[in-house]
Amino acid sequence: MGKGGGCVPSKSQRPPPPQRRDRTFIPAPATAPAPAPEPRQVRIYVVFYSMYGNVRRLARAVQRGVGSVPGARGILLRVPETLPRAVLARMSALEAAAEMDAEGIPVADPGGLPDADGFLYGFPARYGAMAAQMQAFFDSTAPLCRGQRLAGKPAGFFVSTGTQCGGQETTAWTAITQLAHHGMLFVPIGYTFREGMFEMEELRGGSPYGAGVFAGDGSRPPSELELALAEHHGKYMATLVKRMVHGADA
Repeated sequence: MGKGGGCVPSKSQRPPPPQRRDRTFIPAPATAPAPAPEPRQVRIYVVFYSMYGNVRRLARAVQRGVGSVPGARGILLRVPETLPRAVLARMSALEAAAEMDAEGIPVADPGGLPDADGFLYGFPARYGAMAAQMQAFFDSTAPLCRGQRLAGKPAGFFVSTGTQCGGQETTAWTAITQLAHHGMLFVPIGYTFREGMFEMEELRGGSPYGAGVFAGDGSRPPSELELALAEHHGKYMATLVKRMVHGADA
């Protein structure tokens, strides 16, 4: 056979090789990103001592203010009484003590304080400083101080005084020493209550250091304005603590 003859085609007659076809890429179906977990609720302990119930009423208002901030919870804790019942009777304070017991507010345990993200401490004044009952409670936190278990945590104060000259400011600023030894951060409210801080027509406790009440001999309860200031105090602290715990966008 001649070249290219017969059944075997010559090289020039061979069919071209099949074209290679690229695989078609089919992308995987898009999936929505997993939602970010909800930030945990911040806890603010409202720790107070109240002989006649006025600081307790402020504490309730503070707690409402904390709870008005989404993602924040105010937890009421009371400081134990140190005076015998006979002394409380002479001071006409037994009725208020019974009301306190009836409300079922738990007693503060110093060992549980590190669980909080922030604090608001409330107490009446005694000669321009905190009452002995509150001082005794702070004294019981010495083990926490040694270990600096509360260092870096923000805290503020709200107070009760008998008169306008009874220590609305000194009762708070003399208490700052307690925070300093623990390494805690004192948070005043300044004039963030706006025009309420400049009210001149109505008697009002409180100062740039924190909310307050003028209680007289113990028989004057907080006014609506004083309660509003206390509620603002709680809201202000909760907003700040959320930013500290979860960041500026919280």
